Amino acid sequence: MRIIAGRLKGRRLRAPPGREVRPTSDRVRQALFGILEHGEPRLVGARFLDLFAGSGAVGLEAFSRGARRVLLMEREKPAIEAIRANLARLPTEGAVELRIADATQPGVADQPFEIAFLDPPYRSGLARAALEALARGGWLVPDARVVVELARTEDLEPPPGFALEQTRRYGAAKLVFLRFHPERRGGEPRGP
Repeated sequence: MRIIAGRLKGRRLRAPPGREVRPTSDRVRQALFGILEHGEPRLVGARFLDLFAGSGAVGLEAFSRGARRVLLMEREKPAIEAIRANLARLPTEGAVELRIADATQPGVADQPFEIAFLDPPYRSGLARAALEALARGGWLVPDARVVVELARTEDLEPPPGFALEQTRRYGAAKLVFLRFHPERRGGEPRGP
């Protein structure tokens, strides 16, 4: 596993051992960032939140491509060890931080984020609980972009405050792009 593009392009990343963690594939990360780099809010200069971070590959890719602050949230010990090893080997200038926490109970945010990526274990049903916790804890700015990686056949009903923008499928994975509108009900289309 490696960083695909940006200032850390080509740097190798350590993945957690075992089968509990399923890193986001290079193909899916490339597609994800192709969309994020050309959308709003802009990735360059954004605060980026990576929940269920695993190896930290998605958050580190975001930093490599210009995110100004990245928070990796993870609770599983093998993943935490892999993230710490990756952070120790990469020049992140203190802009990438690890927070050991359950993504479904992250508490209250110090500062909200413009972009969030959630990669819960496939078919775990944790995505909706994590989205609700982000909204409740002030983790997202209004109009934040939120992307959830799910198994291709998994469904997600956006909770109140999240509007579905688009869904993309890549092999066994599906990316669900949402927009956070705290004043709206879940699932409503985004209007002008």
